[in-house]
Formats: sequence, structure tokens, C-alpha cells
Amino acid sequence: MDLSPNGSAKSSGSPKRSVPKGIAPHIPVFDKSKREDGTFSRSDFRYDPTSDVYHCPGGKKLGTSGTVHEGKTLLHRASKLGCDGCPLKPQCCPKEPARKIPRDIHERARDVARSFAGTEAFEQSRRERKKIEMRFAHLKRILRLGRLRLRGPRGAQDEFVLAAIAQNLRRLTTLVARPPPARALCIA
Repeated sequence: MDLSPNGSAKSSGSPKRSVPKGIAPHIPVFDKSKREDGTFSRSDFRYDPTSDVYHCPGGKKLGTSGTVHEGKTLLHRASKLGCDGCPLKPQCCPKEPARKIPRDIHERARDVARSFAGTEAFEQSRRERKKIEMRFAHLKRILRLGRLRLRGPRGAQDEFVLAAIAQNLRRLTTLVARPPPARALCIA
């Protein structure tokens, strides 16, 4: 079963909720782990999910204490003794005594979402999501529905339905109200 969520593309919560339910998360995952300074990035380290450790390019293990930082991140750290004698230290952690790699506690779900990127189904859901999100952007900007003025869930529903009707009527006028076709002159 495929899902095209109309929620925020930045939502990291959507993939973690959909993976256990067997839903394919067609959500772009923003990855900011690439480094620009010439040192190794997270993709240069190999992750072993069975033992929950990273292996550095030099062959050392980066383990975790299991402490969750900021409610969402595990830190995998190398030992200082292992990093001191490593010939790859200038490329790995030149300014730190040992390398540490943050890993989101929902990284497995993010990996599943990354695996769908670039597939035909992902591109199709992206095109469909763009059409819907353009309609919501129009409601917010043109019809000024960025803030609801009626109170309560019922008032919000009524206001949204009226705005959707107005949007559909505007679209209908552009589709129906076309100039009549030019008449061909008949010479007999």
C-alpha cells in the first residue's frame, strides 16, 4: 500500500509511523550529514544494525552508551586510544580527540523512506502531492485562509468548506467560460 501524505515534507515523524504498518513512505528525507571540509561524513562509516555499532574506514568500532540526547539522538563514539594511533585521523577527526556520529533513533525508518526516493511510484506521488499543495497554497495566499476566524472545529470546518467552494467556483469559471469558437464563413 502506497501513501502520499499531504503533511509537511520535513516531518521526521511520518516515516517512523508508517513503516511498522506496512505503508511505503513517499516522503523526501533531508540529510545534512555530508561534510564540506574534506573529512569523512557519516556515509563513509558502515553501520551494523545487529550490534548497533558503526565501523570507521580504519576498521575501528564506534559504540553507543544508549543514552538518548535531546529526545531523539544516539551518539556513537570511538575510543580516544583507537583514534590516536589511526593513520586516517587527519581525514576523520582532526580537531577532536575521537570521532562521534549522531544517529536518529528513527534512522531505520528514514533509511526505508530514502530507499523509495527516485522510484517511479515516489515521483508519481510527488507530482500528485504538488497539485494538492498548490491548492492549499492558493487557499492560504489568495483566499486569505492562513488563519481561521471562526471558533471551534465546526466553525473551522464551515470556513474551510466555504473557501474550498470559492476556490472550485473560480476554477470552474476558467474551465467553462471560454470564448465561443469562431464561425466559419459558408459561401454557397
